[in-house]
Amino acid sequence: MIFKDYYKILGFETNKVTLEEIRNSYREQAKKYHPDLNEGSDMAEDRFKDINEAYRVLSNSENRKKYDKTWNSTVGKKKNREVNGKNIKHSESVFGEVVNMFFGAKKEKEEPKKKTKEPQIKGENIETAIDVSIEEAYFGGTKKISLRAIDGKMKNFIVKIPAGIRDNEKIRLVGQGKKGEHGGKNGDLLIKINIENNKKYRLEGCNLYTYLNLTPWEAALGARIKVDSIDGQETVYIQKGIQSRR
Repeated sequence: MIFKDYYKILGFETNKVTLEEIRNSYREQAKKYHPDLNEGSDMAEDRFKDINEAYRVLSNSENRKKYDKTWNSTVGKKKNREVNGKNIKHSESVFGEVVNMFFGAKKEKEEPKKKTKEPQIKGENIETAIDVSIEEAYFGGTKKISLRAIDGKMKNFIVKIPAGIRDNEKIRLVGQGKKGEHGGKNGDLLIKINIENNKKYRLEGCNLYTYLNLTPWEAALGARIKVDSIDGQETVYIQKGIQSRR
């Protein structure tokens, strides 16, 4: 029997890894070799069992210390050398001690294996974009959007647009993304806002532009003109000799 290299099973070449790296690697490996995605593959099933076994040990700080200590004092020093019959017997004994250390001593009659509880995995976020008018961005409002779900069905959402939202900002609908796995939370739906210019107003950064038509004598002599702004009227003084600009 061989003392398993749990770090290598999770895709690491060294034991100098953080708990977060172990968790991330476990999620990737477990998803890749999950029996539901590899039906009929004995190799994938065995690999999935090894991945869960490795994670149970390395995700627990006390068990990980014991494992590292045992590995360094036995297999780690001998893994590059050929072993004789005596050393093989010793390795079997060491492996038995490690199994007992982490999972308890074997009984003469094995009890049925309990189904291990897999860690919760949050679902992926979904991103989309919607176009809104300058007036909708300024005053706020609601828009209805439809997205096609994974099962092919259309799902409708009511998006509340907050007043004063800026171009390229995102609205987050919590829990409306892809479903989580093993009881994990759903991902979120992120909606990017694209503010559209129109014939009356043009948005550049935080500045709002509009167009004003003047008569030739107003442009030549100057005048006071009332201009419709987005939320009322403003009086603008036109200087003498102003030129037309586009």
